[in-house]
This record gives sequence, structure tokens and C-alpha cells, in this order.
Amino acid sequence: MSKPTHILGLNAYHADASACLVSDGVLVAAAEEERFRRIKHWAGFPSEAIRYCLEAGGVSLDQIAHVAINRDPRAHLWRKVSYSLANRLNASFLRGRLKNARKWASIEDELAAAFPDQRFTGVVHNVEHHRAHLVSAYHLSPFEDATVVSIDGFGDFCSAAWGRGRNGTLTVEGRVFYPHSLGQFYEAMTQHLGFPHYGDEYKVMGLAPYGEPRFMEQMRRIVHLEEGGGFELDLRLFGYATGNYSYQWSGGSPHVGTLFTPAAGELLGPARKPDEKLEQRHFDMARSTQAMFEEAAFHLYNTLHRRHAVDAIAIAGGCGFNSVANGRLYHRTPYRRCYVQAAAGDSGGAVGAAYDVYRRYAGEGARRFTMNHAYWGPGFDDTAIAAAVAARRGEIDAKGCAVESVTGDSLYTRTAAAIAAGKVIGWFQGRLEWGPRALGNRSILADPRRADMKDILNLKIKRRESFRPFAPSILREAVPDWFETDDDVPFMMQVFQIREDKRPQIPAVTHVDGSGRLQTVTRETNARYYKLIEAFAAETGVPMLLNTSFNENEPVVCKPEEALDCFLRTNMDVLVMGDYLIERRAATSA
Repeated sequence: MSKPTHILGLNAYHADASACLVSDGVLVAAAEEERFRRIKHWAGFPSEAIRYCLEAGGVSLDQIAHVAINRDPRAHLWRKVSYSLANRLNASFLRGRLKNARKWASIEDELAAAFPDQRFTGVVHNVEHHRAHLVSAYHLSPFEDATVVSIDGFGDFCSAAWGRGRNGTLTVEGRVFYPHSLGQFYEAMTQHLGFPHYGDEYKVMGLAPYGEPRFMEQMRRIVHLEEGGGFELDLRLFGYATGNYSYQWSGGSPHVGTLFTPAAGELLGPARKPDEKLEQRHFDMARSTQAMFEEAAFHLYNTLHRRHAVDAIAIAGGCGFNSVANGRLYHRTPYRRCYVQAAAGDSGGAVGAAYDVYRRYAGEGARRFTMNHAYWGPGFDDTAIAAAVAARRGEIDAKGCAVESVTGDSLYTRTAAAIAAGKVIGWFQGRLEWGPRALGNRSILADPRRADMKDILNLKIKRRESFRPFAPSILREAVPDWFETDDDVPFMMQVFQIREDKRPQIPAVTHVDGSGRLQTVTRETNARYYKLIEAFAAETGVPMLLNTSFNENEPVVCKPEEALDCFLRTNMDVLVMGDYLIERRAATSA
């Protein structure tokens, strides 16, 4: 029997640094570096994520045959050179790009420094950024024949790419090159609306339903749709086109400089400062930004459908996180099946790079692998949980908390009853989720029936903007009774309308426009979470829970110790870790 081939996939020196391990075509482990470093969107070399993946696979670095990286500095080289010369890019910007490129050339040195007692003897492969995204979308999907699209900010001088996956072969058919980018457009508008932090685009999605698309004339002057499905931007509004912006990280936290120019203010009005009150024009601008993104995305999707005439589409890239657009896809295009993998953004490029190398070496007989769940991170058994609880027992007792070991169905019925009574639950089970969403293993759970639950959560734990909605997790078989769809949404990547007659029953997860960003839960992929929702349905008649990430202004908790820290420093009512139930007896339920 031949030895298995192990491939390490990486996203490094960029936001959401990550690693994964693929062994003979099977995904073994995947995790973002932020979960170990405890800094959101951590950018740098993902040494701790690599360490975890090796441990999860039971392999050492010298057993890794290939390291695949989701960036290729040589890709589109002549385009880069000619653009730089023609546009006289800012010198400091070019120096920064060259410095970053040199880091990518030292992967072997980074591995040697991080693992001094091990030796990497394999081959390093650079996979073009958008090819990695496209591979992650198609080769992890359940589709044999599908349109495949990647849209993001930039990577390897491209902002978008598309093609077709057919019978296991992926063909790239087109691209949008620097400096035109839907991702940069959305990020610039996010900054203009007063949300300056990396990854704040989801706030614009949450804000959009409160407004009307009154800025569409201006938006269409910014984004121009092209006949072949692509798009161009009015570059006078974007300083990055000449290198007049910065992308950097300090202590691993990414920071993007101002993307727009004063011309944006002349067209759209003054930019909002982060501490300024939101006004109706900001709501309208958010709605117009979302509408323009959808107009451009659906223009591309519809163009590709006319070419491919298939009913399935697989989507990746950072813009794949636009769950509102994903949910409207079936209404605005002829596609009837959609797949967006759990880590659609740059962290997911690690998996795409690994599978690109795997397909290259495995050839025609390469096995298919479908990612139908997101639980690829570290897990902790009851022994590890018990040790964490014992180490903090004095503080737990001082907070007036009772600790019990509860097994079997009692764990689910007691937790469900606590949720139905209005308590806020920390739910820590199994392996950590891959990607940005908490999907029932590192989640904070609450009753979706309570109209005041959003306020309770923000008061007790989350402290986030009032306009941002919370999401429902629902039993898969109950979806058509509660939502205007019957789709599989395992990774919380699509927003659908809640049936009008059901909205009054679940106000805590119903957004202002009647929608919800659902997660479908099956017994096969997460038995514990399924049983808990099933118990809540038996208690209340509602087959769903309000689900938000288990954190407080930090990355989602990874270890039992971090879950305990979050529980003890907030006003969470109950913490369930494995079979351990810790209840804050002294606290009164809201």
C-alpha cells in the first residue's frame, strides 16, 4: 500500500491567514490563524494554524509532499509591469508590494523558523489567487457541471474570474483586471459610510434594508457594466488606482487606508465620520450600494448562464459573503442551485490552492470531495473541558455558578428549556467551525420568539449596532414551512424571506425587510445541534434557534478556556461545553 500524499494549503501575508491539510484528496483539517492568535482577521504567516493541521492529521512537516499557496507573484506579470509604468504608481506603494512579494518567496524559511525540530523536503506551489478561489468553489461543491465565479477585492492583479466546471475539469474563461473591482467599490462605500475597519462590509448589508435606492444614478456613474459580463469603475473616485493608499497590518491586524478620493464626496456628499449619527441618506446610500453590487453581479451571472445553460452556480471570493445577493440569485437569474463554501473569502483560498495541486497530481482519477459541513477546526473532549473547568473553579463559584455533568437527552431538553425561558446560552461542542460563521459548535443561542432578544443580547454580550440582525438556525426539513425557499444553506451564506405569516412568531431573527440569514441543520452533519433544536421545537413548536457567534469583540472562541473567559466576563446565563452545564444561578433572567 502506497503512502498517502499530504498537501498543506496556505493563505499567508494577507488578512484571514489560514492553513488546511488535504490527504489523498480528503480534507482533514482547516483553520484561520486568528482563532489561535486572538486577533480578528490576523494577517501574516499562519504558523499556529499549520501546527494545528499537522497535529489533527497526525503528520509531521517532513511528511508533507506539497505546500500550496493561494498567490502567484508571476501571474499576469506583464500586465502589472505595463500598468505600473503607464500610471506611474506611487513609489511607496510599489516598495510595499515588492516587500510583500519577497515574503512569499521565503515559505521554506518560515517553516524552518516555526518548526525548528522538523524539516520540510517537499515542493512549494504558487496557485494564482482567483484560480484558488474558483477551485474552492467548484471542487468542494456537489456539482458535476456548474458555472463558477470568484469576485473579491484584488489578488494577483485580478478582482474577478469566471469559468465552468464540468466532469471534474475547471476551465477559466474570463477575468476583470486591476484596477477595476466590485470588492473595492463595496469596501470604499463602506468606508464612506463611516465603517473603517477591515471586514465591515456586512454592516452595510445590515443597514441597506432601512433605506431606499435613491443614489442609483450616482452608483451607475461609478460602476459601468460591460457587454461581456464584466464591469469597470470610474477611477477618478478611487485613490488606490494610482497606489495612493496603504495596506498594512500591525501586530497581525490588517488595516486598509482610505480608498476613495475627494471626488467621491463631490458625487455622493460628505463621508460620514465613524462617531456621527446615522441619517436617512446613509441608509439610502447603503441600499444603493447593495443594489449596485447586485446589478453588476447578476449582470455577470446572467451573461454566463446564457453561455453555459446550466442550472448550478458555485461562488467564491470575498464577495461570496454577500448573503443578501446570494439569496436573491434565484429570483434575479435562471440558476436554481447555488453553492458557496464555508470560507468563501481569502482564508478559503488555502483549500482551493491545496485542491488545485491535488487535482494536478491525481489526474483524471482524482476523487471528488464535497464540503457539506464546516467543522474542520480543533475539538476538545470532556477530559480537556473538565480540566479547564477545574482550573477556574474558584472563579466559577465566586460568580454564583453551578456546574453539572448532564448526559443523554437531558442535556438537550434542559438547554432547550433554558432558552425557552429567555436565557442566553453559550454552546461549545465538537470541532471549531471553518470560515467566519458560528454554525452550532461555537455559538451563542437564544429564543427567536422574543421581540426583545436582540436588545438583551446586545446588553449582555454583543454590544453591536442596533441595525444588525441576528440569524436563525433551522432544522432542514422545516425550511419550506418557515422560509420562501427549500434550499440547503449549511454555511449561513444566503438571506431568504421569512414567510409573512411566520414573521410575528420569530421577531428576534426577522430583519426589518422580513428576511433572515438562515442556516440549515441536519442530523448527519451536526447531531448535537440538531437534537438541541429538535428539543426546542418540542418545547415551543418553533424548529429554530437564534444563533450568533460565541465571542465578544474578538475572534470566535476556540478553546474551552476562551469559552469560560467569555462566559465569566459577560452576563451570559448558561454555558454548555460538551456534557458540562454551567449555570449562573445568581443572575436573573431578562
